[in-house]
Amino acid sequence: MDDLYREIIIEHYKNPLHKGRIENSDYTFEDENPLCGDHLQIELRVNADQKVVDAKFDGQGCAISISAADLLLDSIIGKSIEDLKALSKKDILDLLGIELSPVRLKCALLSLKVLKAAVYELQEADDDLIQK
Repeated sequence: MDDLYREIIIEHYKNPLHKGRIENSDYTFEDENPLCGDHLQIELRVNADQKVVDAKFDGQGCAISISAADLLLDSIIGKSIEDLKALSKKDILDLLGIELSPVRLKCALLSLKVLKAAVYELQEADDDLIQK
């Protein structure tokens, strides 16, 4: 089963569906993982009901970081901003489907941290955003 998840991670790393930019996004935030140099910017467009209609990321990082961002953004289309605020570390780990070392966990959680900072409209993000 781990092999299947590894293949999914590699596919999302090589061919991310949500990589790009959104002109005139409603929510945006960027941050980095200083441990390994991953850097992500996430942009969202929402409709009048505050539901995500488009989500993109830009930046660079390792396979885990990029794949986690792409899988996360794929999972949030159609969800409300309040739903995004309720996302947890477990949600990311479930999307990835494999065990991660503590260093790789930081890579996987960067996209969640950036997403939550965007929807909370923070100027700075910290790890408390992903502790759930």
